[in-house]
Amino acid sequence: MVFDKIKRAFSSSLDGEGTDNEYLEIDLDSEEKETKKVLVKLFVLKDYNEVNAILNVLREGYTIAVIDISVLKKKDPIELKRAISKIKKTTEALEGNIAGFLENTVIVTPAFAKISREVLTEVSEESKDRFR
Repeated sequence: MVFDKIKRAFSSSLDGEGTDNEYLEIDLDSEEKETKKVLVKLFVLKDYNEVNAILNVLREGYTIAVIDISVLKKKDPIELKRAISKIKKTTEALEGNIAGFLENTVIVTPAFAKISREVLTEVSEESKDRFR
């Protein structure tokens, strides 16, 4: 719709039919705005080279990455340390958060999300009774 107007405006000016006093008004609000949804994506880090794919997804800004590091941890702990370091530096540059979860999982979020590091160790009696 908007592109047709632009095309007609340029084609008429090229044909000599248009004058210099003609203007094309484009309503930018009429176009549909694409809404992005947050995506939680699971990754298995098997090799150091797979870090780049994870970082590319994180740079888009709408993905929360859940990374299983158990394979690389068993295979080569030094490469794992390099990979985590690279992910951490990129996450800090993007103003995101990174946190370990249990022993084999790392969670990385973009800037709009925050990882809560509070650990609930006690469950109150009231909560226990409520779910029985």
